[in-house]
Amino acid sequence: MHNFLWALSASVVVSALSLIGILALLFKSKLLEKLLVWLIAFSAGALIGGAFLHLLPETLEQMEQEVVFGYVIVGFVLFFIMERYFHWRHCHEGVCDIHAFTYLNLIGDGIHNFSDGLAIGASFMVSVHFGIITTMAIVFHEIPQEIGDFAVLVYGGMSKARALVFNYISAATCIAGTCIGYYLSSRLQNFSAFLLPVIAGGFIYIAACDLIPELHKQPGLKRASLSVVAFAAGILFIHLTRMAHAH
Repeated sequence: MHNFLWALSASVVVSALSLIGILALLFKSKLLEKLLVWLIAFSAGALIGGAFLHLLPETLEQMEQEVVFGYVIVGFVLFFIMERYFHWRHCHEGVCDIHAFTYLNLIGDGIHNFSDGLAIGASFMVSVHFGIITTMAIVFHEIPQEIGDFAVLVYGGMSKARALVFNYISAATCIAGTCIGYYLSSRLQNFSAFLLPVIAGGFIYIAACDLIPELHKQPGLKRASLSVVAFAAGILFIHLTRMAHAH
């Protein structure tokens, strides 16, 4: 029960991040763009570090390499398919095309947040420290994404208040995913060992296909250098957090 309460609290925090989308309207566009570039780079590094330094080492202690990396590929492909069919939008710079598929975006984002919840639930089933590190990797990704999702809803025709409400409802699927992930991990043998590499594949996909391409769009040597530093800082953060837990 102790671990479950930690997992539930973590999913509530992650869901509440949907309300941070209001920052897209409070900050000046140029300042927001600069902040988001650093957040995107840091979150990309945190996801890569979370996959290769956190989730995979834990799973490789329980399963054969071929099986683990097979599940990583499954996760990568699943996230690719979900993005293709649900048209997830990652308007990280606060600039999005106005489109008529606002609710479709909410469905896709809800599925994405549900998968985050599964990862949180399964991770806290392993241990509290393991769950906290997984949650932090998710949090750093969610901040720029939720700002972009809020912008999509507003630009798609919703009022600011309605956009916040619907974005939170979509984000709250993380809580349901956490409960299901924790329950299945406690009832099904090796469920965590199966799910964690799948989530690692999803982390790698998001970092490599959604976040890093955004960094390549940044002009100028200074911005490029800062994004590389922030990316490395994200990886280092996960590494140091894991090392602190190990000791």
